[in-house]
Amino acid sequence: MKIIRIILFPFVPIYYVVTWVRNWLYDKGIKSSKSYNLPIICVGNLSTGGTGKTPMIEYLIRLLKDRTSVATLSRGYKRITEGFVLGDDDATADTIGDEPYQFYRKFEGIEVAVDGDRQNGIEQLLALDNKPEVILLDDAFQHRKVKAGFNILLTSYYNLYFTDMVLPTGNLREPRSGAKRADIIVVTKCPKDITEAEKTKIESKLKIRSRQKLFFSHIGYSENVISKNKKLELKSLPRFTLVTGIANAKPLVGFLEEKGLKFDHVEYPDHYSFRPNDIEMLTEKEMILTTEKDYVRLSDNESLEAKLYYLPIELIIDDGTVFDEAIKAFVY
Repeated sequence: MKIIRIILFPFVPIYYVVTWVRNWLYDKGIKSSKSYNLPIICVGNLSTGGTGKTPMIEYLIRLLKDRTSVATLSRGYKRITEGFVLGDDDATADTIGDEPYQFYRKFEGIEVAVDGDRQNGIEQLLALDNKPEVILLDDAFQHRKVKAGFNILLTSYYNLYFTDMVLPTGNLREPRSGAKRADIIVVTKCPKDITEAEKTKIESKLKIRSRQKLFFSHIGYSENVISKNKKLELKSLPRFTLVTGIANAKPLVGFLEEKGLKFDHVEYPDHYSFRPNDIEMLTEKEMILTTEKDYVRLSDNESLEAKLYYLPIELIIDDGTVFDEAIKAFVY
């Protein structure tokens, strides 16, 4: 894959120019963006994935759901359905996508919708009898047909966007200058012991503008693993098989190794659709630990039910009170 990306380097300037011109047309109003008369928060990134959008959406849901009616709107990556779909009792990872299905299973009292056309998705949500008071757009930073009132841009500590280049050789969906549209920039997946000096250095390289706020965050891992009917202490686990289908499993693997746990790792691509032969192989394992996103795709298999566990995580933001107040000031 790396060799192919190097071979495709001559196409980088073409991709750069096309995406830069597209942004310029939107910035100048030549291409139109639609605004809506309710708070819309967009969570996204410049890169192709692995920055922690799902934990951020969940963080915002927890922050807002008790005071206002919340809806999430995603495109529903790799779902088998088309158009607008609203999460309901018949929803599965196949019908609305793994991450939206995770939101639907995890949070009561919110609407979870998917639509590749974000304008149509918003209009469908606003046509509901119990229409939402705030909409969280998942992975929509480049979807400029909608003008969100507030933009949160995520960049991973281990792959900061200023160290990257655009596709196809790099991982950026658009030039780094696109970061100027963000109201808040969050450096995700930081080590817990990151120093203030390092934060200052990163801030300088990110070239934060005066109107923007920068935050640093890390992943908090639970001390328990959960199955359909059980909860076990992480530290007490026997040897297990770790199964991941996420963009970057290194932080999770590192955490489990630091805990001194013994495991084998079966790694799949991000948003992997598990096939019958994969399930058959996994049924031979004594115990399986996976991420929550992978769990929602695997848990419907009765053959895995007794041995399948997931490790809950949550986003922990340094200066979280300041972050929360910035979000509340926009919404309320």
